[in-house]
Amino acid sequence: MLRIHTLQHVPFEGLGCIEQWVDHNGHSLGYTRFYDNYQLPAPDDFDWLIVMGGPMGVHDEAIYPWLTEEKAFIKQTIENGKTVIGICLGSQLIAEVLGAKVYPNKQKEIGWLNLQLSDESKTLPIVSDFENEFPVFHWHGDTFDLPADSKQLFQSEITANQAFIYNEKVLGLQFHFEVTEESLNGMVEHGRDELVASDTIQSAEQILQTTAYIEQNNQLMFRLLDRLAE
Repeated sequence: MLRIHTLQHVPFEGLGCIEQWVDHNGHSLGYTRFYDNYQLPAPDDFDWLIVMGGPMGVHDEAIYPWLTEEKAFIKQTIENGKTVIGICLGSQLIAEVLGAKVYPNKQKEIGWLNLQLSDESKTLPIVSDFENEFPVFHWHGDTFDLPADSKQLFQSEITANQAFIYNEKVLGLQFHFEVTEESLNGMVEHGRDELVASDTIQSAEQILQTTAYIEQNNQLMFRLLDRLAE
């Protein structure tokens, strides 16, 4: 049994389908919710760390002072050799603590947009049997450079670095394999002001009506979790 701890930044960006995987495999789950009275666990009290998304940026310490403490905690967890997974903001936080630059992307990507395997990733066991191109759910305006010694996994037309693996057990995903209909509704409800007409930003209606890809995305999330747990 794995003891999995989650860092959650806003109520509407939770674990999504990852909760199903945790329950199915009999793992335990703990939370630090930075929007509430929060407490970080002791280093020996968990095996995996999952860092979720949120509308804030990695440089917003003046608005969210807990970001400084969170970054130090993530860095220490990586240095302790634990498995760490970051989704959206979580991936950006991991990239920054590993010394990479995080900055505004040339365009936001919001909605169901295609993702491609990088050339390097086609030889990596964690994703080697993924399709070359498939749709995933995005909601991000920032991007990152690849951390030193990490390997690029996915890219899109707009974003060169959509995912990376570091030391075989630290995984950063800019996008949302974990998305469910509930989390989709939550993100749209709280982020409607970002849904301005653009080639890479879909309308609320487009996003909410495109549920056919959710199951495929969730199965890919499960595949990644299974391989990290091997």
